[in-house]
Amino acid sequence: MNDFYKKVGQNIEKYRKMKGLSAEELGNRVGLTKKTIRRYETGEIRIINDRVLAIADALDVDPADLYEGTDVVEFTDEVEKLPIVGAISCGNGTIAYEVIEGYEEVPKSWVKGGKYFFLRAKGDSMINAHITDGSLLLIRRQDDVENGDIAAVLIDDDAVLKRVYKSDDTIILQSENPAYKPIILRKDDMKNVRIIGKLKKVVLNF
Repeated sequence: MNDFYKKVGQNIEKYRKMKGLSAEELGNRVGLTKKTIRRYETGEIRIINDRVLAIADALDVDPADLYEGTDVVEFTDEVEKLPIVGAISCGNGTIAYEVIEGYEEVPKSWVKGGKYFFLRAKGDSMINAHITDGSLLLIRRQDDVENGDIAAVLIDDDAVLKRVYKSDDTIILQSENPAYKPIILRKDDMKNVRIIGKLKKVVLNF
């Protein structure tokens, strides 16, 4: 697990103990289980920004205290709300969010240099890339990616997440689960297929 999450977890544990709270008591304050709090504290799972804010509030500390020692040098309230997109369409070459399930706050540092949105992972086709059912996928809008990148691809208005491999007249959309066969597309098959973005981050929600 990324050292960033380990450090945030260590800070949560430090301030929790300074406040004389058990993991269970802290969990009760923020609507989480004792197990989830401990997994945050050990860095076993990722923690998203709004959870850090909720825990900081429950501990009555500045959120910057929980980011101490990370590359978040100065914590500010500069966050951006991104749509969690449930359905996408493409008409006249324009991407439209047909269904928005909600919004997720992310640090502005995550979304520099482009337009972003979230998709929610469905199924287990990308499990070997550590992408599980229900994970939030931060996607940067772009209509092309490098070979081997994981991208959101629109197929007949259905957004799928696959690893992309391209040649002159073929695109292969590869799952990260051997139970799923690759999708092989040739020129005649590509009328209703379009790359809509590159995967930038996976956010696990618990």
